Amino acid sequence: MLNLIQKDGLKEYTRSSQWVDYETPQIQKKALELSQDMDGPEMVENIYNFVRDEIDHSMDAGQDMVTFKASEVLKKGHGICFAKSNLLAALLRFMGIPTGFCYQRLVHEDGYLVHGLNAVYIIDNWVRMDARGNNHDIDAQFFMDKEKLAFPIQEVGEDDYPYICSNPDGRVTEAMVRSKNVEEAYKNIPTSLTY
Repeated sequence: MLNLIQKDGLKEYTRSSQWVDYETPQIQKKALELSQDMDGPEMVENIYNFVRDEIDHSMDAGQDMVTFKASEVLKKGHGICFAKSNLLAALLRFMGIPTGFCYQRLVHEDGYLVHGLNAVYIIDNWVRMDARGNNHDIDAQFFMDKEKLAFPIQEVGEDDYPYICSNPDGRVTEAMVRSKNVEEAYKNIPTSLTY
């Protein structure tokens, strides 16, 4: 497993924000519904499975609208990886689970793009998870003792960024909010990140 680097104080990973807007009633209601009679890893896994399986990946579902804010992703029922990461963070943070943002650089078509996923702090350990959504080529899972991400690093030039950020990366956020549709968002996503 990757040696993860926490970029901010732990409390920063529990805050609500413009994009991780867990103060909205819909986010709170869904988080409480998904965590009934559960705590710890079981609750995290149930919330993760909901975002992974019940919120469509926009590309897989043929959706054109760009979603990014957690409450919008929940309402519309779809988003690309960065949007789904915001929703997962909002649901878990509302339940008191520190949740951060992680990134990978992946080969995409004839170049590269950045991919977003999450990390949660549970039982005194950061664990990465990828709620992108499974299909016939992807089988991401949540485990406490190992990673099973949507996209294991395989190609030359691909990279796992080891940093856990408390907020979505500003370059990613800018690309998402200025895009008029999902196709444009993919063109605007950074090809790499520097820290």
